[in-house]
Amino acid sequence: MLKQKNYATACIGKWHLGDLPVFLPTEQGFDYYYGIPYSNDMKEVREPNHPEVVKYAKLMRNTETLEEPVQDQSTLTKRYTEEAIKFITENQKNPFFLYLPHNMPHVPLAASADFQGKSPRGLYGDAVEEIDWSTGEILQTLQNLDIYDNTLVIFTSDNGPWLIKGRDGGSAAPLRGGKLSDPKFPTLEGGFRVPCVMQWPKVIPAGLVCSELASAIDLYATIAAIVGVTLPDDGVIIDSLNILPLMTKAGAKSPRDTFLYYHINGQLQAIRWKNWKYHLAEALPVERNKLYDLANDPGESQDVAAVYPDVVAEMINQAKLLGDEIENNRRKIGLFKPENSPDATP
Repeated sequence: MLKQKNYATACIGKWHLGDLPVFLPTEQGFDYYYGIPYSNDMKEVREPNHPEVVKYAKLMRNTETLEEPVQDQSTLTKRYTEEAIKFITENQKNPFFLYLPHNMPHVPLAASADFQGKSPRGLYGDAVEEIDWSTGEILQTLQNLDIYDNTLVIFTSDNGPWLIKGRDGGSAAPLRGGKLSDPKFPTLEGGFRVPCVMQWPKVIPAGLVCSELASAIDLYATIAAIVGVTLPDDGVIIDSLNILPLMTKAGAKSPRDTFLYYHINGQLQAIRWKNWKYHLAEALPVERNKLYDLANDPGESQDVAAVYPDVVAEMINQAKLLGDEIENNRRKIGLFKPENSPDATP
């Protein structure tokens, strides 16, 4: 998409959208890639349904493997930061898009020597402080290159804390739940709701706070609108909406009022409509058939399904309609073939 406007593009960090050659960032539109193509805890992990194949956390540049396994994860954040600054500096005179998903603070936690022991929160806090440093270094680079005012910076996360890891997994308090928060994997707010901070001097008003419903997938349509690109009309339905008004105008309303929550196995578990969230009958037993008012109860502690039966009925109907729409437009994904994977290690 951004190639239409001559953007230089780079992905630096965790990919985790397929590690076979056809799925790597450089095959998905990025000019440059440096990072681990999956989660940093994937050391000696066997492929599901293919126990003969073992993966090790490896560091790559484009399609070349530099280290397998990664020799020292404590230097990852610094190395990613250096690569990011190098990319920005090389493209300071051109439009560019940098996607920088740090591996930290995912377990196994690590921080460089400069940050070890710096936080009262232990190694998790050390890793977060180093990411804070990384963000500062990148912002300072933008200022040094005099492109600070003309650069949109978005800082967000992919999911909530991993509660079963205890002190090393983070926290989403006062929200309940998190990423794989227990063996049942409930779709509670703690696993899905994440902070998002944006900066774009002279475009985004300083201090603007927005509590409207939006999703990371909306960044696709939003960036397209910002750069002046029309989304492809190729018959593929992508649930992405332009949220630029939410970023720039106080009191703007979200273009979406519904959000679907899926289980790790691809099953629809819950639906949000405006301030309501309903955990469906298909949800895991811990939350089945429960309704919450997120405006007044974001921690999902008071089930009000019995009080609002009409809301429950409408949300069940909407979940059925939207779930069927998704199923009817489902695309096939790539099939795992060990013989075609250079990562396959018998």
